[in-house]
Amino acid sequence: MIVKGEAFPSLIDVTIDDLTGGLERGLFTSVDLVNAYIARIQQVNSTLSVVTELNPDALAIAADLDSKRASGTILGPLHGIPILIKNNIATLDKMNNTAGSWALLGSQVPSDSFIAKKLRAAGAIILGKTNLSQWANYRSTNSSNGWSAYGGQVYGAYYPFQDPSGSSSGSGVSSSIGLALAALGTETSGSIVSPAQQNNLVGIKPTVGLTSRHLVIPISEHQDTVGPMARTVKDAAIILKAIAGRDPADNYTMAIPHCGKIPDYVAACDIGALKGARIGIPYNVFNATSTPVVTAAFNAAIDLMKAEGATIVEANFTKSPTSANATVLQVDFITNLAQYVAELTYNPHGIHSVADLRAFTQSFPLEDYPDRNTATWDAAIALGYNNTDIRFWTALQQNYQSGGPDGLLGAIERSGVDAIILPSSQSPGLASIVGAPIVTVPLGFFPADTPVTKTSRGLVSRGPKVPFGISFMGDKFSEATLIGLAYAFEQKTLVRNKVQPYIVPNLELGDFAGF
Repeated sequence: MIVKGEAFPSLIDVTIDDLTGGLERGLFTSVDLVNAYIARIQQVNSTLSVVTELNPDALAIAADLDSKRASGTILGPLHGIPILIKNNIATLDKMNNTAGSWALLGSQVPSDSFIAKKLRAAGAIILGKTNLSQWANYRSTNSSNGWSAYGGQVYGAYYPFQDPSGSSSGSGVSSSIGLALAALGTETSGSIVSPAQQNNLVGIKPTVGLTSRHLVIPISEHQDTVGPMARTVKDAAIILKAIAGRDPADNYTMAIPHCGKIPDYVAACDIGALKGARIGIPYNVFNATSTPVVTAAFNAAIDLMKAEGATIVEANFTKSPTSANATVLQVDFITNLAQYVAELTYNPHGIHSVADLRAFTQSFPLEDYPDRNTATWDAAIALGYNNTDIRFWTALQQNYQSGGPDGLLGAIERSGVDAIILPSSQSPGLASIVGAPIVTVPLGFFPADTPVTKTSRGLVSRGPKVPFGISFMGDKFSEATLIGLAYAFEQKTLVRNKVQPYIVPNLELGDFAGF
């Protein structure tokens, strides 16, 4: 690609360093960037349904940041860089925060979420909000990944009608085809890792408490976390450092070690990080027979890590993982949703509880009930208690035992490993129940002759050129170590560019800054 006579990467490949360098040289402006990204969104959004809100102030914000740059003021590492955020992360501006539901359309929050404040402080332009699995995939037992009543059905870009996975579906697809530099997602169990791997991305699911959840529409205070979905490990590391930190409004962030000092995740991006690393594999958890293509790629990844100087050891769990105790999410949702809506300064439909939300959803035609049920809420409401009840505490301790001594954290401690690896389709639940971190990076793609497999709602869950990833899992607050290992693996494999999406916007920076 050409910008003002200079070769410049396509927006599907560009990095933060590329954009910052171009801005510093005056090759283009942040206004040019915003115009280019908005045009790219408009090219594909009617097909992929990935962005539900565009920030009407984005161009004005970009112009202000350009002016600051011209006068020598740089706010931070994301100065003038457009970022999309999931439509459950609140902003005090002209954009809605809906979780994909008509119930919250028009609602107003008292302030930016802490995450939005951190992005703005780092200089980022919040370009818009991405579609998602409604309520972060916490409403129905018969819906589809990436569907919301407000935003419609997200599709992935690697195969027509591709299942984008979820719940951070729009964030994953948007980042994968360069509709912004990167995007933020949220995860309770799989909602960053799964769409990141299915959209050929790096996804960082941080330790619960590393990133604030205040004014992020919740599922569970014990499992929710906010993290970046980007095309490179380094970009994800830059964004994570920008958004991490203690927030008095989220007491879980007070657990950040070293008096809240955030490690230099960018410095952790060391191409030699695999040398001398100790990597564990829980062979008694790893399902080696479910998907032979993925297993072959995973085994090749193990060989590469050995060749790079890593020691691969057995890191088995003492007990087979059991399904997470559903009570934890059910009861947290009852408690935490009520806390979120209580903070709203305008609540147009009077939603004060999950019961109110269910009543609205079942009576509002655009919510597609009963075709998409409310069974998840039904079960939560039926329990009849909140997360101060001893019955909740008992369920939570079951999860902590299963993911702790019996599971991931116990395996890490006993084997003395820096990280445990698994295919990303198998990792989320093992870490989520104890709030442990995961970094997923691209591992491979299904071959061109792969038979198409569809979900009950017609989404292509597996097919030719659909991506998949590998996960690096670690102890709580071990993100710097995981980022280093993931970066080294990424740089030695460069999987991401081996297959291109079937649909990519064709407008580039040169169309707006000049060729």
